[in-house]
Amino acid sequence: MTVLMSATYKQRLRGWLSYAFASEAFVVVSLTLFLPICLEQFARDNGFLQPEKTESCSSLSGAARANADGRCAVKIGWLWIDTASFSLYVYSMSVALQALTVISMGSIADRLSYRKPLLLTFAAIGALSASLFLPLSSTSPLWMISALFAILANVGFGASVVAMNAYLPSLAKDSPEVVQAYSELPSTFENRDENTDLAASVNLELESSFEEVSDPLLGHPIHPCTSHSTYTAELSRATSRISSLGIASGYIAGIILLLVALIPVTRLHGSTFSLRLAIGLSGIWWALFSIPAAIWLPNASNIDEPESDSIKPDDDWTFSSEIAAAWKRLGVMLHWREIKRLQHTFRYLAAWFLLSDGFTTITSTAILFGKTTLHMQASSLVLIGAITPLFGIIGSLVSPILQRKFMWSNLHVLVLLVMMVSLIPAYGCLGFLPIFKGTARFGGLTTQGEMFGLAVYFGFAYGAFQSYARAFYAELLPPGEEARWYGLFSITDKSSSFVGPLIVGLIADSTGNIRYAFFFLVFMVWAAVPVLLSVDVDKGRQDANDYV
Repeated sequence: MTVLMSATYKQRLRGWLSYAFASEAFVVVSLTLFLPICLEQFARDNGFLQPEKTESCSSLSGAARANADGRCAVKIGWLWIDTASFSLYVYSMSVALQALTVISMGSIADRLSYRKPLLLTFAAIGALSASLFLPLSSTSPLWMISALFAILANVGFGASVVAMNAYLPSLAKDSPEVVQAYSELPSTFENRDENTDLAASVNLELESSFEEVSDPLLGHPIHPCTSHSTYTAELSRATSRISSLGIASGYIAGIILLLVALIPVTRLHGSTFSLRLAIGLSGIWWALFSIPAAIWLPNASNIDEPESDSIKPDDDWTFSSEIAAAWKRLGVMLHWREIKRLQHTFRYLAAWFLLSDGFTTITSTAILFGKTTLHMQASSLVLIGAITPLFGIIGSLVSPILQRKFMWSNLHVLVLLVMMVSLIPAYGCLGFLPIFKGTARFGGLTTQGEMFGLAVYFGFAYGAFQSYARAFYAELLPPGEEARWYGLFSITDKSSSFVGPLIVGLIADSTGNIRYAFFFLVFMVWAAVPVLLSVDVDKGRQDANDYV
């Protein structure tokens, strides 16, 4: 039976990792790299040089564009918008719509029978939207549809990841080391139903025991017992390890696809078609590698985890009523009384709002800064895009080793990583100093070479941060409501990221220099540190345990 459970667990884990491998490639290749560049290029191909607005931006050669002082702007309706801001505005709209979608579907994803169909449906929407960039030309009168495709692709990704993350607690709970720690708990918690079918008995025993022992994920009472402490520690480590494997798997996929995309981007000299091709390939990759997830991820009939008592029976609900109820429940979740009951969970979410928005905006701003201010070629940006996830893998795998060596807590690691990342926009602010504007050929992010060094630094810190942030949150979740609370997590993650790009776009439009946005990014990241330090993990676990 142990062998059978181990084989089933490995299949579920492979299914979960395969979807990370499929979807995160879209994030690495398109969402953080080619989509901002491609949308800016679409706008540039249809834009005009300011202030006269009579000369087409696309009429300039690469060298002439690099030496041009005027900004490139495109007319959308009656407004003239900076081409770099166009990309940021589209992303801002996409994450706002993503927030609405995630809120509406969160409770449905908590239903085990609908979690997998929702994941696959939104994966199909996202993959198809990305693939449709292939036939769409920037010279077409319908070029604005590129914004719609980008929005749908981002919504598809964000919504599917909510369903994907909802599997994480049960995967950690059923990992071999956690099961072993459970087996060492006092015998009074074991052998709960010996008269049932043997296979069902093992699963029931595991689940019912988790209802009584200390569980940082599902939040059950902590007993003053060494074996319980060991179990808690093993479950926390298993969550971090699986989360790190997912991040590393996605980064590996992104690197592979970036290297493939580098060939046409280089040979076609960064043309708009080469950018569309890269985005289209990420959509095809997303669709193909979602197939193993469709096969291996468990259905409701073969997954054993609790559902919230607030979830109605399957015969007692409709999609429209569940969506309406989801918004009502969100209002309840955000009621001051509920915030006080789970104050440490919400403190972390407040910090995560600032950090996820700040980190995501740093990524998109850096790419646009390199293209429009440092005039980097698309092939160079692709290399930066490959370097960042490569060192993200290293960071996500090395950080747990350093954590064990120095006995750091998860919170300690998160704060350290946040301070490391905040130095990047701070370094960019140095570019305003006269010393870096004169004869100096290095410093303050004024040269293309510095972008490569910062890609290494940022990749290492950000890869580790992503895995720890998701695992840290998993320790503060109420039982049986993983998808709904991961939905709120997603809202404050990529779905909340419309704030940063929107403000950066306004800064770029009003000043004509995107470098000024670095000051805003420093403030946003640093503002999260005191909030993050106020989180008491042990108290948060107990609050989650008492939450009904």
